[in-house]
Parts: sequence; C-alpha cells; structure tokens
Amino acid sequence: MKILMMGPPGAGKGTIAEMLSENFGVVHLSSGDILRDAIKENNPLGMKAKAFMEKGVLVPDEIIIELMKEKLNTDKFVLDGFPRNLAQVKKLEEANIGIDIVLNLQVDEETIISRISGRRICEKCGKIYHLKNMPPKKNGICDVCGGKLYQRKDDKPQTIKERLNTYKRQTEELIKYYGEKGILKNIDAGGNKETTYAKITDLEWLKKRRYK
Repeated sequence: MKILMMGPPGAGKGTIAEMLSENFGVVHLSSGDILRDAIKENNPLGMKAKAFMEKGVLVPDEIIIELMKEKLNTDKFVLDGFPRNLAQVKKLEEANIGIDIVLNLQVDEETIISRISGRRICEKCGKIYHLKNMPPKKNGICDVCGGKLYQRKDDKPQTIKERLNTYKRQTEELIKYYGEKGILKNIDAGGNKETTYAKITDLEWLKKRRYK
C-alpha cells in the first residue's frame, strides 16, 4: 500500500496521512519532517540541505530524493509533501519506488486562507493554535507556557496566495501525469478532517485493503 497525498497548503495532508497511518498501519513519511530530522541529527545529507536552506534557496532534488530513499524501505507508506514535481517522480521511478494511489485533496482558496491565516504559534514552546478552531484561553497567550503567540510570515493572506500559485504551477503536470495513469483520486477536503477521512476510506481501493 503505497499512497501519495497531494493538495495545497492548508488542505490537511499531514492530518489525513497521520489518520491513515494509525488505521492502516502505513508509515507516514513527511518530506519536511525528514529534512528537519536529518538536520537535527547532523546527517551528512541533512547538513548539505541546511547549507542551501541558509542561503534561502530550494534544496536540490538529488538531496531530497536521497533522504527519502533512506526511509522508503517499506511497501506500506503514505507520502506527504513529496514528490512535488515530475522530475522527482521520475527519480523515484528510476529507483523502483512506485505509487499505488494518489489522494488529491481539493480545497477552495477562501477556505485555505481562512485555515492558515488563523494559525498562531507559541514563540516559547511551539504549540499551535487557531483563532477560530482552537483558540487559546487568553488572547495572544499560550495556555501551556504563557508564551506570546505570533503569526508566521508564511501564514499571512498575501503570502498564502503566493504559496498557492507556486503550488499550482509545480503540481499541474503532476496531477495530469497521475490522472493519465489512472491512479489519481480527487477528494473534496473543504469540510472537517473526519468528513474528509470518511470520503477517503469509502474509496473502493482502500476498502479492499482495510484488513490486509
């Protein structure tokens, strides 16, 4: 069971991937988490990636792919945040790492902006809040440690729109590619996580594999 999660920022890819991991016994592989862990562990590839990140440029595909290949030693995984473009897909296929099904989470721009722009993070402990869905007890203050909450630059409406435009440009050919292969499933993810997850588990492909 090799699953790829796709969807714009704020679509809920990580959340749904975690739910699939818990209920289907698949390994959740987030490219962002793997990259951060590699840097934290002083992994040689992580150090190479860090050098690019500190310069404010994208980490080359070769480094990301090598980091992912170290983790892709199982036939039961759900990928989150990778691959992001057709070149990365080709590299995976060259390494004999295939994808069985692609779950493409679809959310309208207004909902995404509302989800992401409402996010606040504690500057001390890193706990995440949402002004609407999970607000702190005291405005602007973390419930856990009393730290000040802040909004990331990436979470501001104008930046979100730029991120969405980048996502569309990067993944347009990817969606077409997997669609032509017949393994792309478009999922309306505009509701809550439970509703989205129910739509996914109702897919015939997953029903057949629920107890395997």
